[in-house]
Amino acid sequence: MTTLQVVDLTVRHPGRRGPVTTVDGVCLEIPPGSTLGLVGESGSGKSTLARAIVGLTPVHGGRVLLDGQQVRVRTVRDRRRLGRRVQVVLQDPDTALDPRMTVRRTLLEAATVFHRLDRSARAARVTALLGLVGLDPLLADRLPSRLSGGQRQRVAIARALAVEPDLLIADEITSALDVSVQAAVLNTIRELQRRLGLSMLFIGHNLPAVCHVSDTVAVMRHGRIVESAPTEALLRTPRHPYTRTLLAAVPSLRTSPPDEESL
Repeated sequence: MTTLQVVDLTVRHPGRRGPVTTVDGVCLEIPPGSTLGLVGESGSGKSTLARAIVGLTPVHGGRVLLDGQQVRVRTVRDRRRLGRRVQVVLQDPDTALDPRMTVRRTLLEAATVFHRLDRSARAARVTALLGLVGLDPLLADRLPSRLSGGQRQRVAIARALAVEPDLLIADEITSALDVSVQAAVLNTIRELQRRLGLSMLFIGHNLPAVCHVSDTVAVMRHGRIVESAPTEALLRTPRHPYTRTLLAAVPSLRTSPPDEESL
């Protein structure tokens, strides 16, 4: 388990009239084994923040720390070292899965980058990873094109878990899925976090989905965190007008996590 701290993080991008600040002095903390949900509308800076945390977007100010040590991604070795501890699951699993590689090859490639596995251990590892995300081991020899959207997303999650990371960043992983499939993937994520003791940053624009898996929720707007609170407290007594607007847009939302049908 690990602690993630984001301290006064700022990211700027070039614009027609000069630099545009897309992440503006953001501060976050994820204690060991807990899930922080990050919610906000499209364009609020959520995905840019996630990319900055793992070194995929240049940072113009502030720091990212894992267990008190500043994260610096300057070389291939730095990226490999960070990838051993932090894995990202993206919105579209097709961008993470090679269409020419079977599920088995995809999972073994990820697992063997950081862990040595002999031939006898490889089959067991694939079966175990598929079991973690609720997939039948018989799917191991299929290509991504022969899987449903929900199955592909679960394979992408299994691929991230193959590395045995301390921190998982899930960026809009259910937004492209049907509602019924979203519920299954969300429940899988919540169960995995509890079972494996992962620290997790769960990013989304669907407030019920984010609350369903999160211990704490941070609300992001125009590159800034406007409110952060334990999930039940945020649902019960939202303080910022934007948070109240998000809640008002979901009339069925209650203070207890929704079941699968309400998602």
